[in-house]
Amino acid sequence: MPEIVITAEAGIVLEPEMKFRADAIVTVGDKVAQGQPILRDRRRPECVVTAPMTGHIAELEIGPGRRLTNLILYREDREDRHTYEVEASRKAVSDGSDSSSPRHLLQEAGLWMRLRARPFGSVPHPDSRPAALFIMAVDTQPLAPDPRGPLVGEMQEWFKLGLDALALIGSPHIYMCQDRGSDIIADERVKTIKIANLHPMGLAGFQIRHHFPARLDRQVWDVSLEDVCAIGYLLTTGHLPATRLISVADPGMRKTRLVCCQPGADLREISQAYMAPGQHSILSGSVLDGRDSRWLGYRHRQASVIKRPQRTRHVHWLEAALKRASRPMPVIATAALEHALGGMFGGMALLRALSVGDDEEAIKLDALSLLEEDLALADYVTDAEPRFATQLRTALNRIEVNT
Repeated sequence: MPEIVITAEAGIVLEPEMKFRADAIVTVGDKVAQGQPILRDRRRPECVVTAPMTGHIAELEIGPGRRLTNLILYREDREDRHTYEVEASRKAVSDGSDSSSPRHLLQEAGLWMRLRARPFGSVPHPDSRPAALFIMAVDTQPLAPDPRGPLVGEMQEWFKLGLDALALIGSPHIYMCQDRGSDIIADERVKTIKIANLHPMGLAGFQIRHHFPARLDRQVWDVSLEDVCAIGYLLTTGHLPATRLISVADPGMRKTRLVCCQPGADLREISQAYMAPGQHSILSGSVLDGRDSRWLGYRHRQASVIKRPQRTRHVHWLEAALKRASRPMPVIATAALEHALGGMFGGMALLRALSVGDDEEAIKLDALSLLEEDLALADYVTDAEPRFATQLRTALNRIEVNT
């Protein structure tokens, strides 16, 4: 069973692709309730970020471009949860009559920020509707927790209610991506896709590319099963869930931990007592694409503890310049690389298009369905420089600017 851990500190980390331009609703020293809105997007005021726990704002810094650079909360020993008015939204979902009320509730409570739109991977526009919705009930990243593990008891009812809300808000095309066990839900609105426990097939990008590719004029959303349950929990109780399930693993740990912690939890506090001897780095995310961070990332479901790389010798600037000027080594199509690309047709052609900056060809090869996480295993296999994930993001940014 997972341990419940609410760390003494928590920090909000927003991924760059979310394009969140922060306006603070609170100031340093303010006491906040768990689930209370604390940040608002300047360009899309309907999109908010909520407090991960009851506490007070210890640090708050907003940098150039209104990007959030630092937001830290200290926990307080009091039970204080922000309550949302959900009766009208729950009735609308039950009747299937009005999508505006549950849509506004998700935005007001910050759960809209859990949705991810492709192409580009940003938070959906508050008024948008997807052409298709993919619910991810599988995660094949190394040592990730089983997303359907907690789906017992009340969680099943919350999931059904959350699914009803998303179906009302969103798309007639709903895909449930799950393992090869029994069907999570039998619903004529939902097409079940069963996936082998083989990375990277459990990533949303590969399933979207295969079943319903994103286009410039056709937006596709993905959301985790746990966040669908959170929507149902909100509609049932008027509160946001206090925790989310994560795993803390990899070589730097004496054992893998399953933990239910608050969003933005302090990964150092969660992992420190269980680390193996030696110097380590803590990544928010998997070992393939995680980022050095003390805080759990906004959409991450795992943390990785790895041995800290040994300090390398100082390279003279002339030597570094000569190496950068040399032609990069070619990437050879191997069985390992084909597997890392999910066996997708045209995978090598896509890598070539990204390498030479051919955005038109990349679009034809369904790059719009993919995000950086989808090429992380290919980067691991090839050790290519520059990384294909970085090249994909550069291409997506160019395409977005030019459309």
